[in-house]
Amino acid sequence: MSHIYAREGQRPSQAIRTARNNLNMSRVRISAKAIIIQDGRLLVIRNRDSTGDWYSLPGGGQEHGETLPAALNRECQEEIGCEVTVGRIRFVRDYIGKHHEFAAEDNSHQVEVMFECQLKSTPSLGALPDSTQTGIEWLELRDLSNHRIYPKALQQLFSGDAPVDGPIYLGDVN
Repeated sequence: MSHIYAREGQRPSQAIRTARNNLNMSRVRISAKAIIIQDGRLLVIRNRDSTGDWYSLPGGGQEHGETLPAALNRECQEEIGCEVTVGRIRFVRDYIGKHHEFAAEDNSHQVEVMFECQLKSTPSLGALPDSTQTGIEWLELRDLSNHRIYPKALQQLFSGDAPVDGPIYLGDVN
């Protein structure tokens, strides 16, 4: 049995909260992402940080007791305001934060499962967007290299130079 000890002057509830946070940082997060392509364009989430706009696929973390397709639909409703039809797995990637450009502030480890998806309605900014999300956009596949998009591997994967059969394990990529 593990014991949690409070530092001198620390309330037990603070010690428990600190232990939970440390435990969560050592866990691998599972995330489902939607690859939605229409007319040569990729639907992405537009985010903003101190250096400007950046883009990511719609989707997010799986909750306990939730299937990946259910997680993906919940996240799409929150971020792009509509449900999706979840298709086949296209790519899987590890993201181990300490190996990439944000290593100083990111100790996370996430496994992303990227599914081909079709929209069930017209997308718009969802009711519960992420804190950095400023909108949604359709980016031309041929122009992805002109945008700060994560994972960066999408730029090459959709350039026509990557094999299209999958699923494809991408490794630990940014």
